[in-house]
Order: sequence, then C-alpha cells, then structure tokens
Amino acid sequence: MMELVGIIVLVILVLALGLYNLIISKRIKNYKDINQKVTSLNVLQDFMATIGDSQSVDDKIEKINEILIEQYAIKYSTIVLFDGAEYVVKSSNVDKKHWDTLRKLQDEEIFKDSITTAKPKYVTVNKEEERLPYQKMEFGRAKSAMFFPLYIDNVYIGYWIIESGRMHAFDNIDTTILEVVKENIVSILKIVSYQNIVESLTRQDLYSDLKTSEYLYEEGRKTIDNYTTSTICMFKITNLQAINENVNRDTGNQVIIDVCDYIKEKISKEYIFVRYMGPKFVIAFSGVDVEGVVEFLNDLKNEVENLAVEDVIATEENEKFDEKKKKKVVISHPMVNFVLATYYKGTAIEKVLKKLEDYLDTAPANEHDINNI
Repeated sequence: MMELVGIIVLVILVLALGLYNLIISKRIKNYKDINQKVTSLNVLQDFMATIGDSQSVDDKIEKINEILIEQYAIKYSTIVLFDGAEYVVKSSNVDKKHWDTLRKLQDEEIFKDSITTAKPKYVTVNKEEERLPYQKMEFGRAKSAMFFPLYIDNVYIGYWIIESGRMHAFDNIDTTILEVVKENIVSILKIVSYQNIVESLTRQDLYSDLKTSEYLYEEGRKTIDNYTTSTICMFKITNLQAINENVNRDTGNQVIIDVCDYIKEKISKEYIFVRYMGPKFVIAFSGVDVEGVVEFLNDLKNEVENLAVEDVIATEENEKFDEKKKKKVVISHPMVNFVLATYYKGTAIEKVLKKLEDYLDTAPANEHDINNI
C-alpha cells in the first residue's frame, strides 16, 4: 500500500515538474518573442532615424548595415546592389579582398533559383575542411550563409547576405524575423533611391558656374543643418528677359556671368550659392539670422545694379569690322529683387524655396525693397 502511495506521489511530482517545465518553456519563448520584437522595433526606429539624417545615400546604406550587425549580432553582413551597370558592394564588414567574390553571387548556380523565386537560400558546410560553394580562394572565414534577394516593386535590385564562421549557424534561426528585416532593408532602399536620384541630378550651371538647385537638397543641406536656423535668400534678375529680347541672349548670358562672379567674390565661402532656375538664384546664409544679412544685401543690391554689361555681339563686331560697319554698343544694367526667409534645421527646405519663388514670380517688376517673408 505504501509503495502504491509512493508511486502515485512520484507520478504527481513528475507531472507537476513536466507542467512546470512547460510553463517555464512557454515563458522563455514569450520572453524571446517579446525581446525579438523589441529588438526589431529598435532596429526599425534606428532605420527611420538614418533616413532622416543629412547623409549621402551610400552613408545611409553603410549605417543600415552597421545597425543590422550590432542589433542582431551578425558575424558578417553584406549588401550588394545593381547600379544600372554592375553589381556594387554598398556595405560590408568583410575584408575588402573578398568583395570581388561577394559582388558576383548572382552568377553562382546555387543562388540563381533564390533570385528567380525571390526566396532566401541557406547554405552551410558539414566539415571544417569544406568551404561554401561560392568561396573561391578563402578558407575558415564563413562556414554558413543566408542569401536574401532584394526586390523593389518586383524588380530585382541586388541581395543581402549574412555569414557565420560556424557550421549550421542558421539551422534554428527564425527566418520570419529575417524576412521582416529584409523587407525593412528594401523599404529603406526604396526611400533612399529617390535621394540617389536627386544627388545624381545636381549639375554645374554653364554660365553662372554654380551648382544647380538640386545641390541644396542634399550636400548643401548638410552644411545648412549644422545650424539651428539659417537665412535663405532668393533673388531674381528681373530684367534678364528684357535684355534677352531687346539686346540679345548672349548679352543676357553675360549679365548672369558678371552678376554671379561679383556676388561670389562678396560672400563667404561658407555660404551656399546656387542657380535655382532661370533668372532666380539662392544664397543660403548658414547660421545667420535675417537681421544679420539685410544691410549686407542692401549694399550688394546697389553694387550689382551698378554693373555695366556691354552688348556682347556689338562689341565683337567692333573688333571684326571697319569703322563704317561699327554698331552702337548698348550698356545693360542688371536689376535684382531680393527676398528672405528663415529656415529651421530639419524642416522642409523645399517649402521655404517654393514660398520665396512664388513671391518673386508675383512681385512688381519695379520692387526695390528687400522683403522678409
């Protein structure tokens, strides 16, 4: 009888321990899930903060990869993108001597099916002396890897590959989490692709020898955003069209050259000066308030409007022909209208510029005051 009671007690204890272990196991799993969600949320927040940084596209991709490596304790992480001509390693913590191999993985037979189906591919070795199929001359660096093809709107743009120095390192990894991470990478790349377009649009204007307006939205903004507030000045050569029509376009072009050359000599190299569009130009006085530039701009306006630009064609004909064929040389004086606004760090600079542009486009042709809007 005592033996039966003892057995029953033992069975109850075993069942109780089993139930306890099950509860603990579920709690651990829940804890891991919560911890993973927190990590993923932190990664997403870091991603979004990276988007808002005034960095180049390449710098942002580099930062994204650093976040992945740190937050998910990944040994090796590499992002490779197609730039329209070739595959380029945009970010990797692998030694650069291996980059040539890493940027050609789309040619490896083992990954072609993954690219076609848009599904990740897991590869690993089973013996220490083995190497992964895509490795050519390297041993001991990576023993397992996961390959993720990257697509934007069903268009293949490259891949993300993570590697480990251990065999079967990703056997039990939660691939759903990595898929979410991959989608976040794609989302970020999609956003910064628009920035990449803007960066590539920046040109050097032929006549003014200034950067075009796109410069303000990327490289220029980095300088401006070093300060909490700055003054954005837009000015328009209001009689440029009249000079083009009544004298000639060559003289109009010379007006642009002379005005811009004069202003470049007068303003500090720290300030950003660009040709915005047509007869409109922008000067960004980084870290300077409106009151600090009004007097300077009043003097500058007077000096610019005293510039004398000769009729370019008439002057050339004077040099080419005899006295009887000389033309009367017309002197043109540029007329300029300045308008100012305050820009606050981190806000939409394009909105400020549009407000200034709209003002100049509707202002009276003979306006002389420098206005702050």
